[in-house]
Amino acid sequence: MSAADRWNIGGFVTSLTASAANTVSAYQRDVRMFADWVERHGVKAPNQVTKAHIRSYVAFLTTSKLARRSISRKKAALGRYFGWLSRNGKVKVDPTLGVKTPSDKGRLPKVLTSEQLRALLEQHPEGHPRWRHLRDDAVVEMLYGSGLRVSELCSLDVDSIDSRRGVVRVMGKGNKERQVPVSKPSIDAIREWVKVRHEVLGDESDRSSHVDELALFLNHRGRRITPRDVRRLIDDRAASPTHPHALRHTFATHLLDNGADLRTVQELLGHADVATTQRYTHVSKERLKTAYGASHPRA
Repeated sequence: MSAADRWNIGGFVTSLTASAANTVSAYQRDVRMFADWVERHGVKAPNQVTKAHIRSYVAFLTTSKLARRSISRKKAALGRYFGWLSRNGKVKVDPTLGVKTPSDKGRLPKVLTSEQLRALLEQHPEGHPRWRHLRDDAVVEMLYGSGLRVSELCSLDVDSIDSRRGVVRVMGKGNKERQVPVSKPSIDAIREWVKVRHEVLGDESDRSSHVDELALFLNHRGRRITPRDVRRLIDDRAASPTHPHALRHTFATHLLDNGADLRTVQELLGHADVATTQRYTHVSKERLKTAYGASHPRA
């Protein structure tokens, strides 16, 4: 029996029907990596894995200087995998239960300063054609104005935007659709971009696919924009090294700073668990402390 048969990773992947494609791919790699590691230690099948093996693996990942978030994701993948095996009677006990990963406390989402945000919204690098300035304006406005994930922005089609109602239809994680308000600056920027979008799309013979023809945002090859394209345009505009996701963090934090309800922010961000959104309340508290310390004469 092959390793693939012993671990039945294919069956596990098939069971992840509600997960996004990127999540499925990551979980598949994570479980395969664990299977390869544990087999080198004499464990040949999942029903031989114990809690001690899981703890040793987490320790191995930690000493390998892997990021805490990556370790947590790999542990989560194993939790999903062994949970699936347990529900199907393939293992008696889920060995991941009770095993903790290194604490990620203290790491708060990075929020852009007003100067950093202004540079992204207003900076037009020299040497770029006008269509790119207009496209990049619209991309940055959408990332900050609606708090979209980069993958969600890249998947937008022309008809995803309802400018009359001021909303955008977004396909989030787990193929869950939600509607998010679109700011007036975003709508204005999109309208200006759409006016010149044909310059990049080209004629029908140049189009790579019908999917690209529908895409709202295109790259210089006339194809649907990719996360790499977005990172490149952020690098071109940023006053200091900035990740595109920082715009989403800033969107959420600014909403909470100005009195938005936590559940509302959770819905806007498309978080399945409100605990994920609560990270931003800590950011807001830290910002209040900083403002107090800098402004109050008795601080």
